[in-house]
Amino acid sequence: MIQDEIVVVGSSNMDLVINLPRIPRAGETILGGKSSMIFGGKGANQAVAAIRAGGHVAFISKLGNDIFGHKIQSHFIQEGLPEEFILMDKKEPTGIAQIFVGPQGQNCIAVAPGSNGKLSVKDLSTFETTIKNAAVILVQLEIPVSTVAYVVKLANKYKVKVILNPAPAQKLNPQVLKKLWLLTPNESEASLLSGVKVNNLKSAQKAGANLLAQGIEQVIITLGENGCLLCTNHGFSHFKTVPVKAIDTTAAGDVFNGALASAVARDLTLDKAIIFANAAAAISVTRHGAQTSIPYLEEIEQVIKKNKAS
Repeated sequence: MIQDEIVVVGSSNMDLVINLPRIPRAGETILGGKSSMIFGGKGANQAVAAIRAGGHVAFISKLGNDIFGHKIQSHFIQEGLPEEFILMDKKEPTGIAQIFVGPQGQNCIAVAPGSNGKLSVKDLSTFETTIKNAAVILVQLEIPVSTVAYVVKLANKYKVKVILNPAPAQKLNPQVLKKLWLLTPNESEASLLSGVKVNNLKSAQKAGANLLAQGIEQVIITLGENGCLLCTNHGFSHFKTVPVKAIDTTAAGDVFNGALASAVARDLTLDKAIIFANAAAAISVTRHGAQTSIPYLEEIEQVIKKNKAS
């Protein structure tokens, strides 16, 4: 077991992407799109982001025993993710996401969870030693909430840092939130969890204060092109993003979280980890797709160096 290992527990999907002149309205058909099939799922995106950013990653996920599942499994092995953590469900199909992407990079996503919904507490109990020895655990909410709660409880038992990216947004048990080392919501997720509508830096601070009051150790609220806000009991720190021309924001949040976990596992300070994660996310929005947009360590380091010099 590698001491700085990151354990990502989460979803794997095949993303069926259509790039369009604009996002269709309800009942509307738009012609002229370009389609592609891309590896995705929030857990998989974050795991690949973490490993490409230099992390040692164990990705625990469940695929369907179908053509998509086998393609994804081969892809994970090629990326360097150990096969022993990739589970197969005999009944449920692999998760699928249908993504519409507009000309300015905005997107609209529908997900059929499939086998992701079958990643159970029983499955996770097999990997207790892996979780115990990890440097950091990264989880999201495209798998059953009961499984997420179990992972958080287990990590807390062994005093392992847990980063929860609460996406897609949903209410969570306060006892789960109190066991987190870090919560990383975006604006809409922070709004749901805090009860404060987040639409600018001031409201983000108010939402962050509310989340800290719920017993969460620290919070990073991601603000898209406006960077992110670190909220701790010592105060607030705003981190600007790297200025880029965005063409597709599909996996930007996942890239941020995966790169952040990689930096935390290497014992970078949280400030430096955020700068690293911001650079990774900025690169990703200049490229199309989910995992096709994820940068490698050398690219991230080059952007940070260039940004420092400018």
